[in-house]
Amino acid sequence: MPALLHRRPNLLLVVLAGYFLLQFVARLCMPHSLELDEAEQTLLAQWLSAGYNSQPPFYNWLQYGVTSLLGVSLVSLALLKNLLLFGSYLFYWLTARMLLKNRDLATIATLSLLAIPQVSFEAQRDLTHTVAVIFCACLFLYGMFRTLKRQDTLAYVITGIALGAGLISKYNFALLPAAAFGALLLDREDRKVLFNWRLLLTAAVSIVIVLPHALWFAENYALATSRTFTKMYGTGDDSALAQIWSGLLSLLTAVPSFAGLAVAIFFLMFGKRLFGTLGATSRWTRVVERLLLLELGALLFLIVFAGVENIRDRWMTPLLMVVPLYICLKIDAAEIDLKKALRISVATAATIMVAVIAILSTRMLIGPLVGDYQRLNIPYRALAEIISREVGASPAAIVSIDPHLAGNMRLQMPDAPVMSPIYSDFQPSFQWDATHPVVFVWRERYGGPPPALPGEFQTWLDSRIGPGVTPETRIVSLPYIYGRPGDTYQFAYALIYPR
Repeated sequence: MPALLHRRPNLLLVVLAGYFLLQFVARLCMPHSLELDEAEQTLLAQWLSAGYNSQPPFYNWLQYGVTSLLGVSLVSLALLKNLLLFGSYLFYWLTARMLLKNRDLATIATLSLLAIPQVSFEAQRDLTHTVAVIFCACLFLYGMFRTLKRQDTLAYVITGIALGAGLISKYNFALLPAAAFGALLLDREDRKVLFNWRLLLTAAVSIVIVLPHALWFAENYALATSRTFTKMYGTGDDSALAQIWSGLLSLLTAVPSFAGLAVAIFFLMFGKRLFGTLGATSRWTRVVERLLLLELGALLFLIVFAGVENIRDRWMTPLLMVVPLYICLKIDAAEIDLKKALRISVATAATIMVAVIAILSTRMLIGPLVGDYQRLNIPYRALAEIISREVGASPAAIVSIDPHLAGNMRLQMPDAPVMSPIYSDFQPSFQWDATHPVVFVWRERYGGPPPALPGEFQTWLDSRIGPGVTPETRIVSLPYIYGRPGDTYQFAYALIYPR
């Protein structure tokens, strides 16, 4: 394979397409129970909105479109995710091929993305908005470097699309274009790109994409930021010195957690020769160095002056995606002999591919052996079958205060609208009669005995149906998917018929 990729580097795209096809098929072969992000996407794909919660809506919009075309299914979920991930590798490869003189290094740079756990493993396990920002970061890098190299109109438009989509994928994406703007502004030759009239196209395209969510964000600032601020700022009880120390420590942990494995594999490929690249330079290495330094400076500013005390490795995604490409640019500038580097890169990439698919495909089988049940082991389909048999038709509506449970019920019973009081802006009409009851579904978080009917359900009843209705609760205890004999998961549900 290394020799074939050396002769025909374009075959890398075929290899990657095959890999993501395998990931797609593997997810369809797993239980039809959903992870957290999958369930959220399934629930929110029922309606189109400029904003939903503390996450920007770009992935939700894409999922809404795919679900509208293909229906509510694992196919819709897995197809979108794997198309975006393949697109990420595609644009990263296009960028590397455009900048690197050595085509083998373009292959190595692209395969090195597999050595970033947040990209290769976590994105497949249960991430959606991060998948969107991975794609947008790769597209932005392609657009930016294409603009620097060619300065054609299409490059400015691509950059605008990436900028707009990135800003409504993850809010931390904003640091990437901000740092890129500063990096270009610091160089006389690169400044010409910024003072080109086509930059107005970039701005116009990005504004059109961002504007609907920006208007929503302005009206729902607390909802959009509260959860993120809680993660970033913690309780706020620490002294300023303790907060800064905590923030610096989290940054020092996040950077190697994100890029450490990829860097280690480069040392495996090149050994001490990698130190020989430190003094090598080119136009492209200087651009990336300024970009990385400005990103780091922005993070340090947030820690020291804005009170941020917790930076997670996942938040590095749009900022440090460029690291493998940067290392390859340094190697290219130093003109180091690759020797066995491509062979090692292909071997490690193949190992990671096999390991990721194997771990993701068997976790719901291995975990139960030691009593460690995964979300994929929870028997939502069995619950839906019990409700369907009792109702005898599709329910008028399903209501759950738990978004994860609500999303799973949506997948299992796609003909009924599924509502959650958390998302009060989704209030569809429904046919409620003697053969189509409203169904309440709830549970204890870990599958233990469910609590009594939560008060949120009664509030929903009073507002949507009227007071005086007292649902009768049913509790079912169902075996886990691939569970040990005797291990069960409990659900509670109630059917509400017209009086």
